[in-house]
This record gives sequence, structure tokens and C-alpha cells, in this order.
Amino acid sequence: MDVVNPILGIVLPLLDCVVKHAQNMKDLKASRKSLEIAMGKLKDISEDVKRQVELLEEQQMTRRKQVQNWLRQVEVIETQVNEILEKCDEDVQKKCLGGCYPKNCCSRYKLGKRVQEKLKVVDQLTNEGHFDVVADMLPRGRGDERPMEEIVGLGSMFEKVLRWMNDEQVKIIGIYGMGGAGKTTLLKKINNEFLKTGHGVDLIIWVVVSKQSNVEKIQEAICDQLKLPHDVWKNKGEDEKAIEIFRILRNKKFVLLLDDIWMRLDLLKVGVPPPDVQNTSKIVFTTRSEDVCGHMEADKKIKVECLSREEALALFRKKAGNSTLNSHPDITKLAEMVAKECRGLPLALITVGRAMAGRNDPRDWERAVSKLRKDPSKFVGMDEDVFHVLKFSYDRLDDDVIKSCFIYCCIYPEDYDIANDDLINHWIGERILDEFDDIYEARNQGHEIIGSLKRLCLLETGNSQEHVKMHDVIRDMALWIGCGSSGKKDKILVLERAGLIEAQGVTPWKEAERISMWGSSIGDLFEKPSCPNLLTFFVRHTTLGKFPTGFFQFMPAIRVLDLSSNFQLIELPVGIDKLVMLQYLNLSNSRIRELPVGLKNLKKMRYLLMNATYRMEIIPRQVISSLSELRVFSISGRDSSSDIILENNVLSGGRKALFEELECLEHLNDISITVFDNLSLQKIQSSHKIQKCISYLCIERCEGLTSLRLLSSSLQGMKHLERLDMNYCEMVSLEIYTELEGTQGSVLDTFRISEFIRGDYFHNLRDVYIAYCDNLLDLTWLIYAPTLQLLDVAHCEAMEEIVHHHRSREVPEIENSSCIFSRLAKISLIKLPRVKRIYPRALPFPSLMEVRVGSCARLRELPFDSNSAKNSLKEIRGAAWWWNSLQWEDETIEPIFRSYFVEEGFIW
Repeated sequence: MDVVNPILGIVLPLLDCVVKHAQNMKDLKASRKSLEIAMGKLKDISEDVKRQVELLEEQQMTRRKQVQNWLRQVEVIETQVNEILEKCDEDVQKKCLGGCYPKNCCSRYKLGKRVQEKLKVVDQLTNEGHFDVVADMLPRGRGDERPMEEIVGLGSMFEKVLRWMNDEQVKIIGIYGMGGAGKTTLLKKINNEFLKTGHGVDLIIWVVVSKQSNVEKIQEAICDQLKLPHDVWKNKGEDEKAIEIFRILRNKKFVLLLDDIWMRLDLLKVGVPPPDVQNTSKIVFTTRSEDVCGHMEADKKIKVECLSREEALALFRKKAGNSTLNSHPDITKLAEMVAKECRGLPLALITVGRAMAGRNDPRDWERAVSKLRKDPSKFVGMDEDVFHVLKFSYDRLDDDVIKSCFIYCCIYPEDYDIANDDLINHWIGERILDEFDDIYEARNQGHEIIGSLKRLCLLETGNSQEHVKMHDVIRDMALWIGCGSSGKKDKILVLERAGLIEAQGVTPWKEAERISMWGSSIGDLFEKPSCPNLLTFFVRHTTLGKFPTGFFQFMPAIRVLDLSSNFQLIELPVGIDKLVMLQYLNLSNSRIRELPVGLKNLKKMRYLLMNATYRMEIIPRQVISSLSELRVFSISGRDSSSDIILENNVLSGGRKALFEELECLEHLNDISITVFDNLSLQKIQSSHKIQKCISYLCIERCEGLTSLRLLSSSLQGMKHLERLDMNYCEMVSLEIYTELEGTQGSVLDTFRISEFIRGDYFHNLRDVYIAYCDNLLDLTWLIYAPTLQLLDVAHCEAMEEIVHHHRSREVPEIENSSCIFSRLAKISLIKLPRVKRIYPRALPFPSLMEVRVGSCARLRELPFDSNSAKNSLKEIRGAAWWWNSLQWEDETIEPIFRSYFVEEGFIW
């Protein structure tokens, strides 16, 4: 026993240690496993939360601090748990090596305790890791900066818009202009300016509207910029979204920038509160249509014009690069030629400039000039980057009629000043405007279409309001649509240089539907082209003397033939009478002496124009009366040296016989004519048919006609009279007569001016030209021409007043009326040595744009006060001495009009 006891004293503690060691090892393994599993779950939850946060952060949201702190704690605990798990694994490795020492048991016990502690922390974090919301919307700034390049040529427009933005009375601003002109660039500049300087604005909202946008899409764009929660927003209807936007914006000072509007946008339907004095908010939009500015009720509007020559060249240089432009001395000049072909359109300048960057060979630049002149659509980038952008405006045109009218304009050459009436006549002659039997209704539609195209910036005002132009790049686009984009390259041919005709010959004409030849360099033609598809043929402003025999032999489909302004053309081509489909023939401003008898075979003829055919001598009998479909006949603008020869084989009886033939035409709508004798005037007054057709009447050199006596019934019958000319006449006055009741019309009584007011006379008279009527005293009757737009009076020696002072006082209701000269846009008074006044008192002149005075020494007063021509006047032209001699009722009036005065030295 003495031996056993000591042994037991050693063995039993060892056995106890082994048992405890085994238990500790078992507990540690179990705890480690639990910690590892718990940490795995926590990591999974953490990854889910982290992924959700990162997704929302991509949507411009920010993670909540609670979530951020939890994720940071998870990272810390993960590191700590990994260390503990490693130590547990090390302890297992020491199991066999370490033995059962009290030191090891104590260490393992502590390790197990740490595992349990971390397990509790992991479980707690796991329970805390279920978040309803992990991120919030970022606090919104005023807006977002828009990336943009340095602006070129928009400085003055930007300053003007900025002044409007700071004007409390201006709430809505419209910026309009053709595609690619820089409207969006200007809007970006406004956005960034307000973002930088603040201007007391709470919010700056940018929305790209575009032609396909609707209310819901615009609401979505506003929602994104207001940082509204999508989970709340997405289930709302259009009206609910509008209420939510309205709720946010109604108490804010905001600037809403709408880019690329194509039609009226109902802002209230979107939810945007209208700007008012209380919120002082602003709305600025860009559009290609001036009409949209009106539809959006813009307080101010501004047109973004193309760049000036210097600005255009600066932009082009910037895009092409100085290294390229300076690489060869010839390139500098060629670069100016290339830039010129872009006609100041920024989009074209940028596209072409980029395409020419790095081109250091002058031959590349020469080819670029040639390509831009002949076929711009083939130039790199013009098709896709320029024409397709501009074509959006074309695509928005209302119908095929207005689209056809637009494409037709490209038949005129570059930079050509197109007379509105000339263009509309061609549209009608082409049967594009064919829905009206009445020519005047068709013309009204034509003027509406011109207005629409101008407001859409597809046409521009020409040298006057009566002319239009087509920007060269727009014209190139129209040609591209009309022929290039359809694959028919030669469908429309515009030939402006003889060299082009000589080089190409007439072979390309075979596929053409429209051909126009222009310019003094084009002389005689020698080839006989085959043009089976040709519908329209212009030969204008050339030195062509005659056409070769049989020239029109293979042009069976021609409908429009315009040979006007060929001042050396002396005869119509043989075979013209075979053009049985011809509907429009213009011989104006030519030296043609005779109409061929065969012209009577052209039964489809609707237009026959012979204005200023000073050498015309022979019109065979029954030629005019045979044109049974004739709608328009014009032979005005002749001089007194020539009249129709009275021979047996010609139209005998002069104008009287001509009127008799015209009376036979059932469909005739419009007559423009010059008369030279009182007999012709009597014929007009006796024919209701002639009266209702006359739109332009020129009275010239009527010898012995000292008083122009017009019947009141005749004036009422001339309801379409738009222009009246009187030249070289001996008349003293224009007298109006009316038939007495109960008579046959043979007894006449002078029409008293006080009764004249109750008549409907000169209702459509638009233009009046008076020249070399030395005995004419006044033009008082003009106060009864309510639509008068142009008054041109020259070389009338006896005239002392335009409107006679005493005669106008006889009609108090007229004297007090504000409608006198209410549409007058231009007045020109030249060499009227006795004229003292235009009108006895000041008039509003709401439409007056231009006044021109020359050699009127006694004209010392203008009928102006401080309210005259307030928003319309552009210039007053005259000699400096005349302006300085003017007398004003009030000394404050002269400074108002001084800024409009333009000195003009010599006036014929």
C-alpha cells in the first residue's frame, strides 16, 4: 500500500487531467464549429447588404451611417474570428505534442472562452443585419454641370438671355433656330452660369424633350433630377406624379431648361407650376420652330443665327487644328474656301473641320472644296452628322404638300433671292397646290406654307419681306432628300455654270425630273437632249439667244417651262407647240417678238406669263382664247414704246381685242395687265368678268386722260386688285363715280368722299407705284386702302400732299380712326419737289418698317409721335440735310427716331 498510494497520487491527477483535456478539446471543437458557421452566415448577410448598398450608390444614393457602422463592425469581427479560428487549429495540432499539462489546459480554457464571446458578438451582428432601408437619396445641389466646349459667336445672345433671366417681368424664354445652329450649346451655357453663380435659384432642372417625348417621359426626367425615391414613384399614375412634382416645385425658385421642343408642352400636366411674381422661377426652352415660342407663351424669344464669316472661320480653325492649317501656305486660303461652304452653320463647320484635321496635303483641301460644291452628301460626316440632324425638321412637316413645296425650293441656285409670288406660282403651276379651283385661295395657301417654312427655319427672309432664301446647307440637304437619299442622283439638276454643261453634256439629263439652268455664263445650247421624265425646265438669267431646232422634241412630259429673264432670247423654239402636257409658260423679261400660232394646241396651259416682254409685237388671233384651261394671264410691266401690232394676221384691236379673247376663258382667275388708253379702261369697267380677275393693273401713258374716272361698281368688282401702277399719266386726280338710282347707269354723279367710307373699295390693294404723273395733286383715296403695304411715289412735280388736308377733314370717322395705313410697311417718296406733308397728323403706323425720302426739299414734317411705329421701324433713309431740317411738334420725338436714320447720299 505504501508503494501504491504514491503511485495513485501521481496517476489519478494525470487521469483527471487527461479527462479534462479531452473534454476541453471536445468543447473547443464544438465552439469553433459554431463560430465558423455563425461567421459564415454573418458574411453572407454582410455581402447581401454590401451589394444592395453599392447598387443604390450607383443610383446617386448614399449609405446610411447605421449600415456603414455595421459593415465596419462585421469587418472587424471577421478579422478577430479568423485569428481565433487559426489559434483553435494550432491548439489541435499541439494536442499530441503538448501533453496534459495544467498550463495547456488553462490556455485552452481561455481560448474556448474567447470563442464563446465572439460567438455572441457574431450572433448579435447577425440579428442587427436586417435593414429596411440601407441608403438615402443624396442631398440635391442646384443642378448638374453640363459638359460643353467654349462657345463661339453666341456671346451677345447669351448676354441678352441673361438680362431677360434677371428681369422679373420675363418668365418664359424661347430660343429658336435651324438645326445645328447652337441652340443647345447656348442652353448649356445658361445652365452652367446659373449653377456657378446661383442667382438665388434653388433648383436647375434640365430636360431633353425631343420630338418623341411625352408627358410621362418628361416627368421621369424631372423625377431623376429631383432625386425622388423610385420605389415610391414607379407605382404612381401621371396625375399623381404631376401632384408630387408640383408639391416640390411650388415653393422653390427653379429654372427649368427644356431642350429641343417640337410642339406645345402642357407644363401644368407635367406638374410644373407656372412662373409668377411669387416664385420668380424661369422656363427656357429651345426649338426649331418659331411657332412653338408662341404656343409656349414665351415672354421673349431669340433666334440663334448662323455665325458671321469671322466667327465661322474661328470655329473651323479650332476644329481643323492650327498644326494642319499651318502645315502648308496654300492650306490657309483653301481652309477659308472650305469654311465658306458651311455658310456659318456650326454643326457643318464642326463636322467638316474635324474631317479635315490632319490633312496636310493641299490637294486634299482642293478636293474638299470641289466635293462640298458639287455633292456635299459625299463629304465625310455630312450625310450622317449633318443632313440626318437637319432632316428632323423636314420629317416634322405637316404633310406631303408642304414637304414637296420645301424640296422644290432647291431648284433655285445657291444664295438666290426667291420672290414669294414667283415661288408660289411655280408651286401652283406644278400642281403641288392643286386642291383649289380659285387661284387666290391657292396663293393664300402658298403664303401660309412660306410662313410655316420660315418659322421652322427651313427658309429665311430674303432681301425684303417679299423674298425668301434657303440656307446653302439646308438647300444641300433638300437636294439630298430630293434625289441623293432616294438613290436617283440626277433626279434634280441645278446647272449654274456653262463649264459644267460642257463637261457633262446632256447625258445625265436622261433621268432628271427637274432641271434648272442659271447664269450669264450659259450661252447657246447645241445638243438635243432626251429627257423622257422631265417635268420642270428652267432656263433663267442666261445669255441664251435661241434654242436649236428640235430641242424639246424628246421632252414629252414637260409641265413647267420657265424662260424668264433671258434678255437675249428673241424667239420661242420650234416644236414648243408639241409640248402638249405644258401647263406653265413664263416668257417674262425676254425679247421674244411673236407667239407662234401653234401655241393654241397647248390645251392644258394654265399659266401664261409675259411680263416686260417689251419687244412682243404679234399675238395671233384666237391663240389666247384657245387656251381653254388658262387660269393666269399676265402681260404687265410693258413700256409705251410697244403695243400689240394691229395687222390682219395678229390680234387686232389692241388691248380691247385682247380683253375680248380673255372674256371667253371660263376658268380664268387672274389677269395682270398694262393699259395705254381710255378705251381699255372703259372695257374693264364694262366687264364684270375682267374686273373680278384683275390682280395687277398698270395704267401707262394714257394720252388725254386728265382724270381717272372709276365707277364705284367697277371698284367693288375688282375685289382681287393687289397692285396698282400709274406711270407717265396726265391725270390731275382719281375720281370715283356712282350710278344714280333708277338710271341705266349712263347718268353719273361725283362720288362724295364722305360717302366713300361706306363702300368696300381697294380692299385687297397691297402695293401702289406712282411715277412721272406730273399733274397729280394728291393720293387722298389711299386712306381707303386698308391693306396697303407699300407706297412708292416718284417724280410727281405738282403733288403737295400725299393725303390732302382739307379733304381728309371731311371724313371725321376716318380722321379719328387708327386703321389708316395700319399695314403700311414701306413708304418711298422720291423727287417730289412740292410735297409738304404725308398726312395731316401723327398716325400709329404699327407695321411701318422703312421710310425712304429723296429730293423732297419741302417735306419738313413726318406724321410721327412717340408712339408711331413703336415695335416695327427699322430705318429711315434720306440725306443728312433733309433730316436736320425736319420739324417736330415735340422736341422729345426726334431723339426717338434718330437712331433709325441712315444717311443716303444720291437718290435717283
